[in-house]
Amino acid sequence: MDERKKSDFDAASFLANAGLGRRIIRLKPKQTFFSQGDPADSIFYLQDGRVKVTVVSTSGKEATITLVSAGEFVGEESLATVSGLRLATATAATACTALRIERTEMVRVMHDEHTFSDLFLAFLLTRSMRIQADLVDQLFNSSEKRLARILLLMAEFGEPGGPETLIPKITQEALAEMIGTTRSRVSFFMNRFRQLGFIEYNGRIRVHKSLLNVVLLDQLPGQNATRPVIQGARNRASIAAKRD
Repeated sequence: MDERKKSDFDAASFLANAGLGRRIIRLKPKQTFFSQGDPADSIFYLQDGRVKVTVVSTSGKEATITLVSAGEFVGEESLATVSGLRLATATAATACTALRIERTEMVRVMHDEHTFSDLFLAFLLTRSMRIQADLVDQLFNSSEKRLARILLLMAEFGEPGGPETLIPKITQEALAEMIGTTRSRVSFFMNRFRQLGFIEYNGRIRVHKSLLNVVLLDQLPGQNATRPVIQGARNRASIAAKRD
């Protein structure tokens, strides 16, 4: 009897509908799911929309660390401890619909339903790989390449179902926080991407597949003719020319 009950469990239905220990919530843009320092007593499954996750330092500086898309969980840190606190703030970047699952119900279903625990483990592994990729990107890639990668991730290139080329509204300040540079540099790169036809930028950003060239091939049209000249590279080129 127990085996049949477990085999009948439908993870998709569980995440789509309200029930014991879970309810559907709807947020308008800029409304918060939770704030940094709040009790970590629930986890959210995002059914529709985009969520911005930010942290604030002790000095009051805010930084955007990631954007969450539909089909992902938010606030999974609530499972780490019984009486922990939120490590970040989750804010609706667009209109959102989400399933709020109480911590106790989340623990129960993960324990009782292996189908669901397998699904959640796959999500955690994917999130872990994304965090590692973000760290590598931050350590080794130029700010221009980091910006291109963030725009492609927001457009969900490479995800099932095809890319959403029109990404949610996001400020240049937020993009600068995410890639670790200044707003003026983001503005410079965005203008160049637009001039090269990689994006359309008129209030909302539309990303074209050609932007992949910046990330995968690390090149711009015309042999990077419009790339800013780095002083060190200029000096090395001058020395090489004299040798020739």
